[in-house]
Amino acid sequence: MGIIRILVLVFVVLSSTAIKAQQDPQLTQWFNDKQSFNPAFVGANDGVCGGNNCIGGFFRNQWSGFENSNGTLSRPNTYLFNYSGRLQTSKHANSPMGIGITFYSDQLGQETNTIFRASGAYHIENVGSGTLSLGLSLGFFGKKLGNNWLPPDGIESIPGDGAISNTAVSDGSFDMNLGLYYYVPNNYYIGLSSTHLTAQDLDQLNIKAARHYYLMGGKNFPINSTFDLRTNILAKSDLNKSSLDINANLLYAQMLYGGLSYRPGDAVAVHAGIEYGQTISEKTFKKTICYRMGYSYDFTTSEIRNYSGGSHELFVGVCFSYMKIPLRTRPMNPLFL
Repeated sequence: MGIIRILVLVFVVLSSTAIKAQQDPQLTQWFNDKQSFNPAFVGANDGVCGGNNCIGGFFRNQWSGFENSNGTLSRPNTYLFNYSGRLQTSKHANSPMGIGITFYSDQLGQETNTIFRASGAYHIENVGSGTLSLGLSLGFFGKKLGNNWLPPDGIESIPGDGAISNTAVSDGSFDMNLGLYYYVPNNYYIGLSSTHLTAQDLDQLNIKAARHYYLMGGKNFPINSTFDLRTNILAKSDLNKSSLDINANLLYAQMLYGGLSYRPGDAVAVHAGIEYGQTISEKTFKKTICYRMGYSYDFTTSEIRNYSGGSHELFVGVCFSYMKIPLRTRPMNPLFL
């Protein structure tokens, strides 16, 4: 467990300096989407679902009930798509290289954030009792501010403000992320990562992106032949503000699960889902496929609870793998034909 102590120490040191504001997505079911926060996760197969290729999507409707006086919506909506897989070679059913892509869009009133990333990770097996993965992602980070500003209730118009453009303005820049991820499948994992390492300047918007740091970990506790308790924790910081996301869920028959999440000062959430997989084996191949779906509802505990009916989040995904089985040949003596 020495590697775990090292990762925790690095996170504490990074969190002791200072800077800016959160810009990455907020997800309650983040444990179903580790690659958005840690590129070293791509290609990892450490869950109930079999398969080294996974496709997943999220939709989050945050702070339901937030509307403008004219009835138009102003609450945040988040859309996310991921692919994660392992490269295959003629020598290995699964090579050490994992690859992945991420597309993310977040809309909050006049602001829209867009991220596209391509990730690669190298998995080193037999490090202690598990696998250590090193990951890098490169991509694009963009932000747009609209011009459809609405005056507060009781005010007919907004006076001119030199700091606010009268037209829609957008800007974007190169983005880079790094991560470490150590895992023992169906047992425990820990990861350390940083996003927006370039801390890019969006000059057109007079905004500077902030580096984000993440420390994640989880442990599975078998209860009996039917139930497993799965725990997850995510610590995140932009070196200006830090937060925790604590999760526990009960898995039944390796298929159905339900649990609770807690973000101190923000929300308590309930979530439930299904993970259904099957394996088909023939003489020449072995195929595994697993379907996944999850839903969560956040009960807001901050001051926003006076205006919000909570947040809805939906996750769907599928994992699959295909492995050829070489035919075995035996020499035959013609005397026995």
